[in-house]
Amino acid sequence: MLTSIATVSISGALGDKLPVVAKAGFDGVEICESDLVAFDGSPEDARGMLADLNLRCIAYQPFADFEGLAGARRQRAFDRALRKFDLMARLGTDLLLVSSSSVAEANGDHARIADDLRELGERAAARGLRIAYQALSWGAHVSDHRDAWAIVTAAGHPAVGLALNSFHSIARSVPTDSILTIDPARIFLVQLADAPMLEMNLRQWSRHYSNMPGQGDLPVTDYVAALMRIGYQGPLSLEIFNDRFRAGSAGIVARDGVRALSATCDAAERALGRQPRLPSFAAAHGVEFVEIAASPEEAAQIESMLGSLGFQLAGRHRNKAVNRWRQGDINIVVNSQPNSFAQSYYLNYGASVCAIGLLVDNVGRARARARALGIDDFEEEAGPGNLRLPAVRGVGGSLVYLIAKNEVEALWDHEFERMGGATEGFGLRRFDHLAATIAHEEFQSWLLYWTTLFGLTKTARQDIFDPSGVVQSQVVESPDGAFRMTLNGTDASRTQAAHFLENALGGGIQHLALATDDIFAIADSLAAAGAEILQIPRNYYDDIAARFGLDAALVERLAARDILYDEDVDGNVFLQMYTAAFDKRFFFEIVQRDGYAGYGAANTHVRLTAQSRSVDLTELL
Repeated sequence: MLTSIATVSISGALGDKLPVVAKAGFDGVEICESDLVAFDGSPEDARGMLADLNLRCIAYQPFADFEGLAGARRQRAFDRALRKFDLMARLGTDLLLVSSSSVAEANGDHARIADDLRELGERAAARGLRIAYQALSWGAHVSDHRDAWAIVTAAGHPAVGLALNSFHSIARSVPTDSILTIDPARIFLVQLADAPMLEMNLRQWSRHYSNMPGQGDLPVTDYVAALMRIGYQGPLSLEIFNDRFRAGSAGIVARDGVRALSATCDAAERALGRQPRLPSFAAAHGVEFVEIAASPEEAAQIESMLGSLGFQLAGRHRNKAVNRWRQGDINIVVNSQPNSFAQSYYLNYGASVCAIGLLVDNVGRARARARALGIDDFEEEAGPGNLRLPAVRGVGGSLVYLIAKNEVEALWDHEFERMGGATEGFGLRRFDHLAATIAHEEFQSWLLYWTTLFGLTKTARQDIFDPSGVVQSQVVESPDGAFRMTLNGTDASRTQAAHFLENALGGGIQHLALATDDIFAIADSLAAAGAEILQIPRNYYDDIAARFGLDAALVERLAARDILYDEDVDGNVFLQMYTAAFDKRFFFEIVQRDGYAGYGAANTHVRLTAQSRSVDLTELL
């Protein structure tokens, strides 16, 4: 299938959009009328740009409110169509997208609409053109693709075909299996769009909140699988109406679009038991290490902080200014090596998490899938003692190192001189999850990266209430829960998330959640070691005592150690506490789970409010 994107999906003027679409790797483009009208060149100029960029103009769109009119209005509609035909010839496309009318006073008789389309088809065919009729989900008389298909069939003209749109079909709850009754040769165009599940006006939902396949909640993969089952081979185009996409980077949105199309087609092929187009997912089995980039001075401060949390120096790199700190199965690498990736990252973002080491079941397959999705490899320069660990570029400039489980010990032994003995520390066991704070316009890119590359599943989105705004939060996790990451995005300028983004000059991993089996013992050890812990107000403990009916002695134990508490509906318990942030850039969370699968969302407002007390409010003005 040819891949395409409608120009309305990305930001910029037409002359700026077309090179971006070509660079992203699309085969073609739907040129939207509003973009051509505002173009500062002629249709022939646009046609020349398309040829130079090796792009096809898949369709010109939309042609709306055409059918079911009478008298002079009908004549004007046909005159308007003929002018569009002239323009299409100049532009170099043969397909006009005709969307079902939203004019309520037009005649809604389907036989009458079929007659109008037949006549339009005759006029189009005389010029070597075609028309594709689409049922808008808010159409006045035709809002179901089954009705549109019946009308196209009744029109009975070879130049009249069907345009399908996944949003319009799924939003109307039209059964996807109904596609199986359609002749694929009569489908001239398929548009794909996903969307979060919302209860709102269909037009507003479509025109403001649609997104790339896989970024929303609609079963777009099933839709594409149905098209594959009937043998559809025509264009597969993205038509996305999203306010944030149109205000953000056209390059990022276009790149995400190609990635989303590839991953969706791959998933549909797998669902049908066919040969997939992409390598299989490499399962993510957890985090082996987190790497923090820092200056030599800040590295010393970070290592002092790690020591107060019970970490011990477990290794020094044999040739670089890189140290390995360990506790249980948790490895944190502090990198202050000059002329390195970490130093470059530090110069751009300051002391922060620059990379993670992810355990995967097949490194080669993970790299191959990344390349197929347009994700760049990263290769370190060869040097003494340098293992050249394979890595791929993450979102926002970070790295994801790919580590086979059977190579872990060799990695540490090859690169690091072992230091010290026992690494049990205070009883922290493993990484529970990572939490990334990202700009709202990058949120969907992060989501798409992790779900398409590693097959992580996503939970429902939640709105988290910061004292100064709302933060959108969503979790991506491996099926077995071995790797979990929370994504938190906001465009509210005074939130803690926004302050982190400003201070760190971009999005990234803001906090590391570490698991323990005994959070009370950990809390006592941290206090004895002088670790700086986030202080929680007494009102919180009075509230949870009433909300959960907790024993007074337990409440006092929690309050004395600034430990937060939550329960799920089955009574499973979650305990969590937080350190103060290092230079307002990153911090640690310590968690204890008792069958609890969530992340303590009910406590987030309290945590954010407590953290806001450590921020000079004038910095947020």
